[in-house]
Amino acid sequence: MSDVPYFISYDEARSILERHALTLGTVTLPLDDLLHRVLALDIDSRVDDPRFDNSAMDGFAFNHNDSLNPPSSLSIQQTVQAGTEQQLNTVHPGHAARIMTGAPIPPGADAILPIERCKVSDDGTSVVLLDEGKKHFIRKQGENLTRGQTALSKGTLLTPSSIGLCATMGHDSAVVFKRAVIGILPTGDELQLPGTELQENAIYESNSFGLGSLVQLSGHTPRRYTSVCDSMDKLRKQLDIAAEECDFILTSGGVSMGEWDLVRRLMEEEGDIKFWRVKIRPGSPPLFGYWKGTPLFGLPGNPASSHVVFRMLVAPFLRAATYGGGYMEKQVRVQLAEPLKTSPTDLILRRIKIDTSGEHMLAYSTGYQGSGNLNSLVLADGLTLLEPGHSGDIGTWCNALLL
Repeated sequence: MSDVPYFISYDEARSILERHALTLGTVTLPLDDLLHRVLALDIDSRVDDPRFDNSAMDGFAFNHNDSLNPPSSLSIQQTVQAGTEQQLNTVHPGHAARIMTGAPIPPGADAILPIERCKVSDDGTSVVLLDEGKKHFIRKQGENLTRGQTALSKGTLLTPSSIGLCATMGHDSAVVFKRAVIGILPTGDELQLPGTELQENAIYESNSFGLGSLVQLSGHTPRRYTSVCDSMDKLRKQLDIAAEECDFILTSGGVSMGEWDLVRRLMEEEGDIKFWRVKIRPGSPPLFGYWKGTPLFGLPGNPASSHVVFRMLVAPFLRAATYGGGYMEKQVRVQLAEPLKTSPTDLILRRIKIDTSGEHMLAYSTGYQGSGNLNSLVLADGLTLLEPGHSGDIGTWCNALLL
């Protein structure tokens, strides 16, 4: 362990992780299966969007000059429907065309007025424009996208709107990164599954469920394993299984400095450790390395710490495999509304409520910040990013990670 980076800064840990990013394959999927997948290739538009000048409203199309002194009376010369194959007649001065949303603009027309600002004669042959026409109610050809334009880039996390855009551009499928299978292995004699009757001195195992959800949020596939008791042989056997079945392993517990922190001991003796311990609070014990060639992240056993370390280190590691794709944490600037304890050496990640009702975003602690207090994370909107040496005084500012 003497040559393993030990108790390093957060930036150093991120730098090491970037050099060990996962390599994921790709797969082509239909539109129906693209939600929360990450693009592996740019997508270019096959068409202009809109394909032609068209109306944004149900109403009337006419020459704008005919509406400059409302009310204006115009003769109705034709009706234009969306998807029509009819011949479009030129709209001459003093005339208007009834037009539907999405219908092509006939020649000679350069303005639209919605139907509710128009009054049609009883015999349907003329219309009175009650307002001046609106040129911006015409959607111009190619104003959104032009043919050949790259609209979605490699690394984009596909959302409902971006999947709709794929279809708009004429694509019925996309090439995306394969999801990593991530093994989640809790450790400790004291752990029991929820729903069972607790034995004396036992606690319910929660980390694998929370971490599994975070894996899904990152766009990958969790594989939870039953907790392993404090036995080197049993831990070795289970890690061997996970290394065969998974692209990446997450353990929880067993990475600190105690005699029974067996993940650390086994990795020291038989694994390949790239770093151990990071200057962040909570969550300073994390370990990263390889077990039988498979990347392994040893997370703290305390629930709040394991969640925080996932957000700060594991999620960026997974995003690097998809060129930044996946769930992206967002940062905001907050002002401390109460004093928060800081450190001269560590990045401090306090769980905070963020009040957005005033001129500035104000940060309040969610209460007791113990590493095992998962409820304080449930109550939180974000995590402070209090840099080493920050005073933590009321009224000072810091960045915060939104949860």
